[in-house]
Amino acid sequence: MPLADGIDDLARSASLGDRAALDALLVAVRPEVLRLCARLLPNREDAEEACQDTLLALARGITGFEGRSSFHTWLYRLAANRARSTYRVLRRRWRVEAAGVPLPESPDPRRTSVVAGTRLDLLDALDSVRPELAEAVTLRDVLGLSYREIAALLGLPEGTVKSRIHVARQQVRQRLADDRT
Repeated sequence: MPLADGIDDLARSASLGDRAALDALLVAVRPEVLRLCARLLPNREDAEEACQDTLLALARGITGFEGRSSFHTWLYRLAANRARSTYRVLRRRWRVEAAGVPLPESPDPRRTSVVAGTRLDLLDALDSVRPELAEAVTLRDVLGLSYREIAALLGLPEGTVKSRIHVARQQVRQRLADDRT
């Protein structure tokens, strides 16, 4: 049996309350969840935190998985949302003053890789658009889901998904351009 089929079987069993299936599912998907979170978050520790949040959300919400989309598509949505949420929490922490010295608003380019800095800029830009737009464009452009998969996952017509992604891309592009000037 291919791994994807095994994961789908575990997800179905876990959604019906099978505790052993849930435990096996969490172990099986952890590496993939970590990879997904690392696509969005620049630091390994932040990706680990988002991964743990995602796995906890999966464990708490698996009974709500209805199978309208594939389990992996559902998992991608969960991981993307938890990674963005982790980023918002971290950004709030960064804004807190430590020992009376304000922390920098943006990453120090001497200590941040180009890729990490780009991810931070992207997360800031995504955080500036409406959540339903950010979710759609993240699922498409960061996680690589098809329009059809996103439409099924969000319960929307494919045209609405395309429209949301188009508007989100415009707004993100504008925010990134504004930040550079």
